[in-house]
Amino acid sequence: MPGNLFIICAPSGAGKTSLVRALLDINPDIDLSVSYTTRDPRPGEQDGKDYHFVDRETFLAMAKRGEFLESAEVYGNLYGTSQTWISQENAKGRDILLEIDWQGAAQVRRLFPESIGIFILPPSLQALEQRLRGRGKDNDAVIARRMAAASADVSHVAEFDYVIINNNLDEALRELNAVVISAKLVSARQLIRHQALINQLQKPE
Repeated sequence: MPGNLFIICAPSGAGKTSLVRALLDINPDIDLSVSYTTRDPRPGEQDGKDYHFVDRETFLAMAKRGEFLESAEVYGNLYGTSQTWISQENAKGRDILLEIDWQGAAQVRRLFPESIGIFILPPSLQALEQRLRGRGKDNDAVIARRMAAASADVSHVAEFDYVIINNNLDEALRELNAVVISAKLVSARQLIRHQALINQLQKPE
């Protein structure tokens, strides 16, 4: 049967990327969708692993061909999720994780209403600002813009199925993995996955 489709969203600096990487390390049954983007790679990022880095012309051509499940413009850069890859992996029964913003999440939910939305929150505004400054990647103007955008992002939190407060990475990871595991144990899925066992148990010899 098709795998689950998880959507993870968070304001910039909430620790979403660290959580996702940690989840992939401990849960081999879920794959991360690698988005396409027009932004420049950050130090240490690898093409094809962190993102598929393309120029704006290439991205727009792909969008025109309908290759994206969702796409959005964030801070002047374009981001998109490959619809072909998602469909192929989902059909194989693999669980897929999308690390996207709330705009993309809304697009995905329209096409996949059964998708599972998870929103990651920082423990406070002060912690969010400290994390943004601690990354050492943005100047004061960019940080101020990201802090302002965080308010708009959080206004969409009620649209998601689960909310995790990322105050402690290990605890937030346990909660995130619990959501992923519990989704596999939903009765409707288990009845299909283990139909032979259930039939056998209902008709003991």
